[in-house]
Amino acid sequence: MAKVKITETVLRDGHQSLLATRMHLSQMLPQLEALDAIGYKSLEAWGGATFDSCLRFLDEDPWERLDTLKAHLKTPIQMLLRGQNLLGYNHYPDDVVRAFVKKAAQHGIGVFRIFDALNDTRNLKTAIDAAKEAKKEVKHSVEVQGCLVYTVGGPHTTDEFATLAAALEKMGVDSICIKDMSGLLKPFVAEELVTKLKKATKLPIQLHTHCTSGFGFMTYLKAIEAGVDVIDCALSPFSGDTSQPCTETFVATLEGTEYDTGLDRQAMTPIAKHFLGVKNQLISEFGLKGYFDVNPNVLDFQIPGGMLSNLVNQLKEQGMEDKYQDLLDEMPRVRADAGYPPLVTPSSQIVGTMATMNVMTGERYKMVPNEFKDLVRGKFGRTPAPVSQEVLDKIGIKKDELITDRPADHLKPGMENFKTELADKGYPFASEEDVLSYALFPQVAEEFFKKRTVKKLAEIGRANASDEDVLLYNLNPKVAEKFFKG
Repeated sequence: MAKVKITETVLRDGHQSLLATRMHLSQMLPQLEALDAIGYKSLEAWGGATFDSCLRFLDEDPWERLDTLKAHLKTPIQMLLRGQNLLGYNHYPDDVVRAFVKKAAQHGIGVFRIFDALNDTRNLKTAIDAAKEAKKEVKHSVEVQGCLVYTVGGPHTTDEFATLAAALEKMGVDSICIKDMSGLLKPFVAEELVTKLKKATKLPIQLHTHCTSGFGFMTYLKAIEAGVDVIDCALSPFSGDTSQPCTETFVATLEGTEYDTGLDRQAMTPIAKHFLGVKNQLISEFGLKGYFDVNPNVLDFQIPGGMLSNLVNQLKEQGMEDKYQDLLDEMPRVRADAGYPPLVTPSSQIVGTMATMNVMTGERYKMVPNEFKDLVRGKFGRTPAPVSQEVLDKIGIKKDELITDRPADHLKPGMENFKTELADKGYPFASEEDVLSYALFPQVAEEFFKKRTVKKLAEIGRANASDEDVLLYNLNPKVAEKFFKG
């Protein structure tokens, strides 16, 4: 048995799960070299919700963040990529997916963890192929990791996931990750699943779970005994609750055993102290809770931890806080109606919104969002189980509206259109990075670009820049700067 390796999530999923992805780059910088020296298998630091949060809340360019991380780290930087959805909530054309993956590799991504919300391999192919191609073009090593999005109920079985792992191996991935985003994987089931995956594929197996249900630590131990190669952990201040099991605890647990990680737990102590301070700063700065209770009922409603607070707020805004339990009861019913999709971005938000509307209106499917109709008719991919004709009729989906082929085949190339849109908005010389940011989050990115220009103008003495000043600077920075100084 080889030593167990650890992927550290404090720079991404740790603070995404507990503190709404609000950690600033400046709060990471003081400990990057120390983290690099630990000997982690990888550092998860990009992707997921970080891209959106950088632009929307932190006034940071996510591409510049990645450049800075790469300048300080030799440990592979890992990102979470939503397949054909990239980091957004809709499918993007193949040319946008290929451009994004290539650019991410050029900026330093060393591990692409690629998943699809419905485990539809058709939605993974372009991203996987692009990441494999990027391996040939960059100087640093690149690992392409395919995901099994773990869930329970309906057609989902350990045999199904073993079949999916074998399919991913044929697609050319370098490793397999069991992505248990809601903490649903029970300890003895984890042992069974890892054992079957080891028989189905020769690839390394990595396990990612959350402590939401209380299973996390036990699940990792049983998986380790079954031969899992890598586990995801978070340093203590950002571990537990709806995040990952604690790094230091697992290093100590495995010390002196055949699974010994070989990592220095004492070297983690000052790093953890720093991030405890960061945690307290973020709780104060953004008014966040910072901790959650273990909730075994997640096994029934299956909502990822980060979604619960959003759904509660929706009910509060409508003065219907007393309907919270009704919402939790409705979630699994809507999920079953929709063909038992795993609940992860974007399917979790779509199913959650539908359940919320059912509860608020007091009548199931009286009002149906377009996103739910799109999920049911196949616009996001093939649902794990067929959607019944009764449900299709109830929400008004006709047979000729169903999509049975690969959804992205219906999309026209998009990069040139996004470049044109940006040019029309006053950014004719936008970098490819900016075009990609705009493609994923048009309104958020545009607002960020304006703030970024205003900041640059302030640095050259144009503190009260007008919209005309901003437009002039974007059209030709050198000429504008000369004009302003003249």
